[in-house]
Amino acid sequence: MRAAALLVAVWLALAASLSFAGVSEPSLRFVRAGHEARVVSGTALRAACEELTVVVADPYYEKPKRFLAWPLRCVLEQGFGAVSELASQELLLRALDGYTRATDGSVLLEPGGYVAFADAERPAGGFDPIDYRQADPAPFYVIWKGAGERDVVRYPWPYQLAELEVVRVEDRFPRAVPPGAGAGSPPRRGFDVFRRSCLQCHAINGEGGRVGPELNVPQSIVEYRPEAQIRAFVRDPRTFRYTQIPANPQLSEADLDALLAYFRHMSAYKIEPTEER
Repeated sequence: MRAAALLVAVWLALAASLSFAGVSEPSLRFVRAGHEARVVSGTALRAACEELTVVVADPYYEKPKRFLAWPLRCVLEQGFGAVSELASQELLLRALDGYTRATDGSVLLEPGGYVAFADAERPAGGFDPIDYRQADPAPFYVIWKGAGERDVVRYPWPYQLAELEVVRVEDRFPRAVPPGAGAGSPPRRGFDVFRRSCLQCHAINGEGGRVGPELNVPQSIVEYRPEAQIRAFVRDPRTFRYTQIPANPQLSEADLDALLAYFRHMSAYKIEPTEER
């Protein structure tokens, strides 16, 4: 309790000092098509949402961690208002480092999701460095209790969270959609695999995540890597190098066939990337 009280004091003092200095305090940006973006400050989230100490088996720290966090549903309500309609929509969760995770709104509304704003073991606030880059997870880190601790494919764990956008992936990243590929075709099925398992870090034609390398321009990955090597790397990157890139044991051979069909298809539809998102 004393540590939590001290953290509250540190948070408020930091917010006050940032305001005095003309620097924005930590905040989340909420975007919905046809509406003006809403920016909600950490102070506003603290006032609206219950602060909890949440213990999780963290997949990125690879050990149990205790965080100070707010329920994810409450955070969504502060940004989007009524959230029941999110159950039928798709969202993009964007991080400061370019990580872009697509997920279904129905997943975000499941119980067990929280937005962490500090490590509970650090009285002065902040987070311990995370992953092989020793990155700072601030300002916010989505964490999960229960099923989400065991399934990081279905449940998103973005750190450095900065923005949540309600939008279809096809609408936000049209250059990554395979032209002329009908529903159920191998390239279209491969695009669905890419959207679920690759887009968070990688881009096609400049659209998608920005943590990992672009996979289509100026050369497609299938133009300079043997397909057998691509399959093996996607299945388990750590057999090639020590990395935080996750393994994908959930992908079937048919999934990998479709993903390669998507890469081959897109290699014939190269578009130079732009700086616009």
